Amino acid sequence: MIEELVLKSRSVRRFYQDVPISQDTLTWLVNLARLTPSAANLQPLKYILSNEPVRNALIFPCLAWAGYLKDWPGPAEGERPSAYILVLGDTGISKNFWCDHGIVSQTMLLGAREQGFGGCIIASIKKDELRKALEIPEKYEILLALALGKPKEEIIIKEIDDGESIKYWRDERQVHYVPKRKLDDIIIMR
Repeated sequence: MIEELVLKSRSVRRFYQDVPISQDTLTWLVNLARLTPSAANLQPLKYILSNEPVRNALIFPCLAWAGYLKDWPGPAEGERPSAYILVLGDTGISKNFWCDHGIVSQTMLLGAREQGFGGCIIASIKKDELRKALEIPEKYEILLALALGKPKEEIIIKEIDDGESIKYWRDERQVHYVPKRKLDDIIIMR
């Protein structure tokens, strides 16, 4: 079951924007995050949930989409996320968030996939603009954004040989291909 979730949990960047994600679902995802391991059990992460079009419209322009797709500015209106979860670090609890934000983000994406949704972890954020747009207090470090929604794109994993490009691409039908190194190429000792 976990392997199936992992295979389906690709970085989705185009969504059916009109398919909502409920506040209850977003809260459930954050509860999954709450239950994950945390360095020294400090639990310094906090979250902003958004499933309202007005707030989503404030978040969207603060995010950068698909760095390898240089001619693509991000999802068009109608294909944008229907929800976001912003992952913040509470500097009043800790100044170092280790890998906690990565752990919780992947956990929430797997949970979203289980519920029939998809998403993308975005670290390329115009943090000053986002802080201003949402009036996020300075004590919270903006770490990641999870863009969430019902996937509108087909994503295919393509196994590559050692030395081939790892850059993802789209074909003429907008099918999104994600190169993955072979298992034998990443295990260096057995």
